[in-house]
Amino acid sequence: MKIRPLSIEGAWEITPRQHGDSRGLFMEWYRFDRLAEVVGHPLRLAQGNLSVSARGVVRGIHFADVPPGQAKYVTCVRGAVVDLVVDIRVGSPTFGRWEAVRLDDVDRRAVYLSEGLGHGFCALTDDATLSYLCSTTYNPGAEHTVHPLDPDLAIDWPVEAPVLSARDAAAPSLAHARTAGLLPDYRSCLSFVAGPDPARWSPKADCS
Repeated sequence: MKIRPLSIEGAWEITPRQHGDSRGLFMEWYRFDRLAEVVGHPLRLAQGNLSVSARGVVRGIHFADVPPGQAKYVTCVRGAVVDLVVDIRVGSPTFGRWEAVRLDDVDRRAVYLSEGLGHGFCALTDDATLSYLCSTTYNPGAEHTVHPLDPDLAIDWPVEAPVLSARDAAAPSLAHARTAGLLPDYRSCLSFVAGPDPARWSPKADCS
């Protein structure tokens, strides 16, 4: 597989090598050793999620408190989406910047984003299905969202009328989330990711 860094620190695009013939295909879509070698630490797997969305659905921008945050390894196993990584870390040189990666069931790319980054996506097809590998389990008390249509973010969503959940539609802007103290701190995120922090790998850690 090929792993390349995105323009936002802490995010990577993974392109697997597919081996196919008349019977079908085979590929390694996740390798803990290859990923750890590139990003500098292993991804502790605590939870796997599957998300199915109709065409035009936009989900995000979601993030979790750091520590412990929630690193994600995301791929599309059916259909296609535009996947978004958003830098919401206060103090980051790329704060407020976003980058889009197309994930689909043809190239079968994946995106890895480390703790502290925001995540969202737009479904380009009906029944677009995403598979997430997460470093921590879901903790609703530590989960937050920024409005995906925030004009300050100016995300170029590839749909005229995005379909949002009630929660995402009521989410604060990036500026309001920053004023409210909800956003993660850039240097704190880097320190946490660099470790070592035993709580980060403990199965009893408070998770989000």
